[in-house]
Amino acid sequence: MSRQPRRAARGGVTMRSALPCALLALAASAATQPAGPALAPLAPAASFPAAPWREAGLPKQTLPKTGYEVVMLDGRNVLRIESNGSYGNLVHELPVAAPAPQQLSWRWRLDRPIAGADLRGKATDDAALKVCVLFDQPLSQLPVVDATQLRLARAVSGEALPSSTLCYVWDPSLTAGQVLPNAYTRRMRWMVLQGQGSALGGWREERRDLQADFLRVFGDEARTMPRVQAVLVGADADNTAGRGLGYVADLVLR
Repeated sequence: MSRQPRRAARGGVTMRSALPCALLALAASAATQPAGPALAPLAPAASFPAAPWREAGLPKQTLPKTGYEVVMLDGRNVLRIESNGSYGNLVHELPVAAPAPQQLSWRWRLDRPIAGADLRGKATDDAALKVCVLFDQPLSQLPVVDATQLRLARAVSGEALPSSTLCYVWDPSLTAGQVLPNAYTRRMRWMVLQGQGSALGGWREERRDLQADFLRVFGDEARTMPRVQAVLVGADADNTAGRGLGYVADLVLR
């Protein structure tokens, strides 16, 4: 399959170039799932995370789905994430009335990075392992063009699409601490936590101050952190047609 048809298959909608994949992933589900004030276990004693966790792809997606499975590894239940020319996320929405979370922590390990992936380019915009936080930033804080496009996308999809998305990523091709916009839209921005020099096949623990991180990546638009709308874990390899393998465990929102 040529690169251009692959990109068209991933998009499936006219707003693809204007919105990050995480936004379209939320739009793919017609009904919002109920959620508690904190995250449900990501790796329960079952083969797949229970509701309100749900799989979310793209509208009319024809690509393979990224594989998610709860497995036993190093004596504990963990979420196995395998991408193979695929796309797909696990999403956990939060209720509007939920207390404002301050900290997100988790453990993760990357066993197989995606060869050729590079988040700085559209043709290589793949991630073998990511944990994202979706924010309901007021449209009044967004650039006029971004706000207009988001209003249209919300009207077309009928969904309360997030206005800003921060994705923590493990990417051996980038430098840890690096912050960069998504190759398709500034409404999603990446923060590299594990990068060049991070050993593969070993667990790393993360503990993030959400407000500090949000202001670091979206401080050009906002002075306070908006409501957290959802948390997402995922991987995709649809642009490079590559393969990736990683694990996530102990995801906690405080």
